[in-house]
Amino acid sequence: PYNCRAICLGSKIIYIRPKLYLADDNNYREPRWFARWVKKGHVENHRLLPVLAKAVGEETVPFGDCTLETKDTLVSPETCEELFTPNSPHIELGLSGVEIFTNGSGSHHELRKLHTRIDLIRSATSKVGGVYMYSNQLGCDGGRLNFDGCALIAVNGQVVAQGSQFSLSDVEVITAVVDLEAVRAYRIAQGSRSVQAAETVSSKSVFVPFTLTSEGPIAVVSKPIDVKYFSPEEEIAYGPAVWCWDYLRRSGGNGFLLPLSGGADSSSTAAIIGSMCQMVAKEALAGNKQVIEDARRICNQDETYVPSDPKEFANQIMHTVYMGTSNSSDGTKDFAKGLSSEIGTYHLYSNIDAMVSGILSVFKVVTGKTPKFKVYGGSYAENQALQNIQARLRMVFAYLLAQLLPWVRGKQGWLLVLGSANVDEGLRGYLTKYDCSSADLNPIGGICKADLKRFLYWAGESETLNYKILHEIVKAPPTAELEPITDEYVQKDEDDMGMTYEELTIYGRLRKISRCGPVSMLLNLLNEWSHMTAKQVSDKVKFFFRMYSINRHKMTVLTPSVHMVGYSPEDNRHDLRQIFYNVRWPWQFKKMDEIVKRFECGDKLD
Repeated sequence: PYNCRAICLGSKIIYIRPKLYLADDNNYREPRWFARWVKKGHVENHRLLPVLAKAVGEETVPFGDCTLETKDTLVSPETCEELFTPNSPHIELGLSGVEIFTNGSGSHHELRKLHTRIDLIRSATSKVGGVYMYSNQLGCDGGRLNFDGCALIAVNGQVVAQGSQFSLSDVEVITAVVDLEAVRAYRIAQGSRSVQAAETVSSKSVFVPFTLTSEGPIAVVSKPIDVKYFSPEEEIAYGPAVWCWDYLRRSGGNGFLLPLSGGADSSSTAAIIGSMCQMVAKEALAGNKQVIEDARRICNQDETYVPSDPKEFANQIMHTVYMGTSNSSDGTKDFAKGLSSEIGTYHLYSNIDAMVSGILSVFKVVTGKTPKFKVYGGSYAENQALQNIQARLRMVFAYLLAQLLPWVRGKQGWLLVLGSANVDEGLRGYLTKYDCSSADLNPIGGICKADLKRFLYWAGESETLNYKILHEIVKAPPTAELEPITDEYVQKDEDDMGMTYEELTIYGRLRKISRCGPVSMLLNLLNEWSHMTAKQVSDKVKFFFRMYSINRHKMTVLTPSVHMVGYSPEDNRHDLRQIFYNVRWPWQFKKMDEIVKRFECGDKLD
């Protein structure tokens, strides 16, 4: 089977153009489903299925690598990945006379990626001239990707029309008036292009007696515009919000349940859902019928309901719960309560000490032993087990609430449980397997800690999301609050991890994007971290890979999260790796020791 675009006019299929190059990296496995068309410039007749032939009134149509010829121009499609390939079809097509390129794309959103896409579109027409019409999918694809729209029309390297990047609408259409004579003048002005065009064999075409240009009054040609780019903070606010909205309205669920700890990560998740509620209210006020209809169905409301107030809508669909223990602080409890009030969520407080005591009582009956925290003289194993049981009980209680809270509120339905583990913690394995990181969806699972902190500062401003308490939350030291607080000891995430979040981001980018293993990562970081000794750098890299390999199994059950960064360790589609590693890394670590020895002796590394 081929991945194809059907070129239609009226009720007729003009021709079918199969995709020439398929996406086969990171999030995409297109060759798993399709074959690429390898017969360059070849066209054959394709016999339509009887039901389709009857509908369009033709039994066969051209099928293959060709262009559309009208009375006044040449048009050719380019499909998604073909724009991103080194030798894109639009180069040769432009030289052979094609003036209008159309691209039906499925390009997913990723933080700071839009610049790359737009640069490619501009480059496509600045080199060979022409009109480039780019369309893209919108919203959640039913999986971990969010497609961010942003349809574009570019002429001779300049953008003349741009659609919105994040939209709750199912369909968005943009238009522009273009002058094909400007394309021809642009091409004639490039002498070297004319030489290459003369050497290019014209592509095969299918002719239709149709005119695209107007012979009427002269229309006002669309002028170049400044491209709208969102900041990374805005992308975090709107991208995952669209993904969550699409997931919610298609799932049949009636809202969300979020364990809200009062820390930066769960507060980021809450703020994203708050942003989603604001987007829904804005669309409802603008009269978006699809959004209003979806909101009524989700909230079990009648046809008079319009979700025009974001806080009221948040109270309908967003449920938060603070699950405290004797190890929790009043500060995080107040943060959770304050943020839920600003967003408008239906908020609960619970103390789960009784659950923890119950489990430990059963353990004592079975084993005759009572574990202790390390601050009270317990071992490492005891300390970890006592933390993990708190974390896992929160997951169990969260799912109980998700099933029964609609019933408690006199409603029907069920809730999707939201998780809040960031991408760095997933990479390091700094999470308890089957704790609150195990959920139905995780809006922040593809976002690093540094970006989340910047997002929280942004979201706390009055001109943005206006959740002011986020400024206080982001300043608090990250902590799991799973161990007792004493005068001498306060649990902190970075101390527990043995590395900083900034270091984790660096490790992540080198491991995935730069394809580094332990040895090549050391060689990279010896230059980047010149303020450390070679031994210190080596020890850090070894510790990271040891922790990564020990915790690799956690990635196989990671909660589905929206893809946002290129170094995500999510192994469903993006980061396909083995599950089990030799955690001692004997050959690599031995080689690293040799490199450190040579480096400290002043030898030049090859």
